[in-house]
Amino acid sequence: MKGLELSYQFYLQHGLPMLQKDFSHILPFVAVGMAGSGSECFGYDDELSHDHDFEPGFCIFIPDEDVLDRKSAFELERMYAKLPKEFMGFKRSPVSAVGGNRHGVIRMSEFFEAKTGSPKGELTIGQWLSIPEYALLEAINGAVFCDNYGEFSQIREAIGYFPEDIRLKRLAGNLLIMGQSGQYNYNRCVLRGETASAQLALFEFAKSAINVAFLLNKKYMPYYKWSFRALREISPQYCDLAKSLEVLISTDNSNPKQKQETIEGICRFIADEINAQGITKLPTSEMESQAYAVNDMISNNGIRNMNILSGV
Repeated sequence: MKGLELSYQFYLQHGLPMLQKDFSHILPFVAVGMAGSGSECFGYDDELSHDHDFEPGFCIFIPDEDVLDRKSAFELERMYAKLPKEFMGFKRSPVSAVGGNRHGVIRMSEFFEAKTGSPKGELTIGQWLSIPEYALLEAINGAVFCDNYGEFSQIREAIGYFPEDIRLKRLAGNLLIMGQSGQYNYNRCVLRGETASAQLALFEFAKSAINVAFLLNKKYMPYYKWSFRALREISPQYCDLAKSLEVLISTDNSNPKQKQETIEGICRFIADEINAQGITKLPTSEMESQAYAVNDMISNNGIRNMNILSGV
């Protein structure tokens, strides 16, 4: 059973009855669901995931103390801890008194501040450019089982994806790195006999290409260990892209010419996608030229005039 389904069933059978019976006065102010870090929040959990942090449980997201006081929150925490210690063959972990739990009672503001740096999801330009995408994704992933107060869902919607100028800035920076690492530095490292540096150039190229792929599809890129899996799920074309990138970074450099051809093929694919979206109309697969053309399309003067790598 997947973790999200386990969580939902535990909520339906034990959590919701507890809330309705003992906390009907609190129920209008809470949201319940599963979100945050952990493979189960992405639907990526499997049998290997059961060795740590996999258990029946859910999150009760509560508003700040001006709406729900500390005493009510404490009572809710105590009752959550008393829910069955085992469910459908899985055991629950003890609730820590010092916090750090993935489940249980969590202040909404603390959850979003931990993920984004803002308790209400009201991000500055600097935050939009610097927060890792996986952290933003962890703030909006998983599932919301109920949201009677509405605030939790509103914040998730507000940070659902980058503003367009931020997307373009991040896109421009990653395109520039693709050009520098793959189309320029890789071959020069090979010619100099710097095999380790050549492999690092391929890693930089692959990382930026994956970032570009998610930016073009207006999806947050997950934590690196899930990036290839998520990339393959976008579409068959991006599954092919994942295969090409995997070959680049997982094979040796005995045939650098072939790898350079693979790099150029990836760059042509990316350039075609950029043109198809109407971001630029440059008839070139030179990533550096595409990078500066994308940067020129940014509407906000301040963001456009920042260093092109500001969003990387």
